[in-house]
Parts: sequence; C-alpha cells; structure tokens
Amino acid sequence: MAGPDGGPPVNAAGGSADRWGRERQAAARRGPWRRVLAWLGLNPAARRADALAARTALGAQWEQRTARLLAPLEAYGWHILHDRRLPEPSRANLDHVLVSPCGTAVIVLDTKRWHAGRPTTLIRGRVCCGGEDRHVQVEKVASYAARVQKVLGLPVGAVWPLLVVHGSSVAGLRLEARVGGWAGPVWVLAPELLVPTLASASGGRDPVLAARLAVRVGEVLTPYR
Repeated sequence: MAGPDGGPPVNAAGGSADRWGRERQAAARRGPWRRVLAWLGLNPAARRADALAARTALGAQWEQRTARLLAPLEAYGWHILHDRRLPEPSRANLDHVLVSPCGTAVIVLDTKRWHAGRPTTLIRGRVCCGGEDRHVQVEKVASYAARVQKVLGLPVGAVWPLLVVHGSSVAGLRLEARVGGWAGPVWVLAPELLVPTLASASGGRDPVLAARLAVRVGEVLTPYR
C-alpha cells in the first residue's frame, strides 16, 4: 500500500528518503506567491527542490528493488527490517538491517545505484565507479556497522557491513574492500550475488534466538521518521 502522498509506505524501503524529498518540494511552494513563481519557472528554490525530489524518489525505487530481492530470505528464517534510524547522536538511516536465521549475526546493508556505463572496481584498494572514487560510501557503511555493534552490545564479528550496487557492473560480482578501523572486509556485491551470499552464510537456524535478536534490533534501531 502506498503512503498517503503516493510515495512508499511508512517504514518501507526507501520511505524516509522519498518523504524527505517530497517535503522539501512542498516547502519550496508554500504560500501563494511561491506557487505562482514556481508555475512561472521563476522560483529557483522550487527547481532545486524538484531536482532533489527526483533524486530521492529514484533512490527509494532502488531500495525497494533491493527489498524485493531480500524478501525470499524470510522464508528461510531471516528477519528483515528496512529504513531504520541509528540512535542519537547519529542522524543516519540504515537502508536495510537483517538478522540471520542463527540469531547471532546482523547485516547492515546499504543500497547504491551507480552509473550503468562505468564498472565498479578496486583501484589501489579503493572502491571506484569508473574513475570516480566511491570508497567513502564503503567507509560509511562500515561506520554504521560499528555503531550498530556498539548499541546492540554484540561481540566483534557479529555485525557485517555490506553494500549492493545496482546499475554499475561489479568486477567479479563481488569486491572485498578494506576500511581503516574496521577489522573485517566490507563486501561490495552485485545484485545477483546478494541473496546467494547471505544464504550461504546463514550458519544454521535457531528461530527462538533469531526472533529475540530481531526484537532487540527493532527496539534499538527504530523506524526512521
């Protein structure tokens, strides 16, 4: 079911980004003169807000695509949450958070849509799309995972940062990136390898433990609003 403004449902994948773009778009037209100037093409703020809304709507669509890829995992005991907030003082939102069927691992997954005409590769150890360095986005998801590990009180190695890239072709379908301050790898995955990678790493099933951890995750990482 769509949200009240025609966007994604509240707390659905991509919901907060899409709502934020729509809110900025509406704010730029608040008041009769702003609306008239926007209609005449004389409201620069409205043009900027329109461009922002288009970008956030597109980002929401790719997060929804990732959500559809992940959905079959629920039948195998995975718990999947979308669009969650990191606790204060952070203002970041997490695109997708997954609890493994074994109940001992949490996945922090970020969705990206990069240029379809430029491959995603490692250049001197840094993730790049074509010749453009995108490693800062890998560093961000690792920092999110570190924060999640801390606020949930989980041991080292229990939280995995992943990044799935739509559009751009990922070299070998999977890259193993390294980030300073994070002990393990950050996997950068092509969409077709996302579910097989997670399914192969589930580590068995403990429905009770998984459900308990999922409740804890939902309480600490609240829906992004």
